[in-house]
Amino acid sequence: MVKSMNWGTPNELIPLSYFKQMRATYPVSLKEENGAWDVFKYEDVKAIFTNHEDFSSQGTESMNDPIDTSILRQDPPKHRQLRMLVSKAFSPRMIEGLAPKIKSIALELCDQVEASGKMDGLHDFASPLPIIVIAEMLGVPPEDRGRFKQWSDALVGNDSERYYQCQQEMSVYFTEIADKRRREPQDDLISNLVLAKVDGEQLSDLEVIGFCILLLVAGNETTTNLISSAMLCIDSNADARAQLITDRSLIPQALEEVLRYCSPVQTMIRTVKKTTVLRGQTLTPGQMVNIWIGSANHDEEIFENPEIFDIRRNPNPHLAFGHGIHFCLGAQLARLESKITIETLLERFPNFRRDRSHGLERIESWIIFGVKDLPIILR
Repeated sequence: MVKSMNWGTPNELIPLSYFKQMRATYPVSLKEENGAWDVFKYEDVKAIFTNHEDFSSQGTESMNDPIDTSILRQDPPKHRQLRMLVSKAFSPRMIEGLAPKIKSIALELCDQVEASGKMDGLHDFASPLPIIVIAEMLGVPPEDRGRFKQWSDALVGNDSERYYQCQQEMSVYFTEIADKRRREPQDDLISNLVLAKVDGEQLSDLEVIGFCILLLVAGNETTTNLISSAMLCIDSNADARAQLITDRSLIPQALEEVLRYCSPVQTMIRTVKKTTVLRGQTLTPGQMVNIWIGSANHDEEIFENPEIFDIRRNPNPHLAFGHGIHFCLGAQLARLESKITIETLLERFPNFRRDRSHGLERIESWIIFGVKDLPIILR
């Protein structure tokens, strides 16, 4: 085992002490300002993930926004039908087939920064790779990748006005591409979506757009922040770095610990469907529930010494990718992308280090954990 994280900044980056306090004192807590519940314990978070009959993913929205029509916001049987449409694109065989392409992108990104001897680990390395991969899977032009990153950041941020604005922008964008694919199908995910049928009926325009938006965000944000967090964890732990350089087979296990320690998705939302008593608290229909994955993955009752970053932790039953029917469809892709990226980084720049003259600042999102910038010295 290695020492606990030293980010060089206040604990607000990952509020581990707050999570620990809430697990011990108010594991199921009601926010008076909005009537929503916060759930912090591992077993409770896992149970709510599993119980879609009592806790709905659909929320109370009017379903007028594209993202609300996606599998992220659907319960069975609709969820099952929609998930089946794209499951083939994320099959183990299809994902493994992407490995050479991912390696090529990682090497190219390293080539672009090698001469300067420095890079922004987020913007030059962790972010471009998953955007390129998911953009090619969807079938959108390379020149639009920059817009993709701006949109996905807005969708997980705290600015509600920008959240709805970018959905409108993306609706226009993907509608144009979907119309083109109906006329001239190609070998990409958007073509598959516009031609697919559920119970004999094609997806509505809103459902197609919702799928595209979800795949873009899910295929980008989680992996980007997993990679950048892995870089931070390696930089903060000399022993872990040495072990990974000596034995690259430890990288997948180390990435599972990154997923646990600084979960890219910190929380998910559910809506109470049936009156439920949880740890003595009565949750009533219509109330919102924030299930704190970031807290659950540090629960002392499940993880021994959860404050310690341990690349050999075993078992490691973290909930970073969710649980049950909503287990992340792209989990294998995220794991493969991050594995190849970190392998390549350690091959090319084994002594990379964070430029500590720059402080770390968390992105403005209570849903996602990540940093805004990550200055790295390569040599």
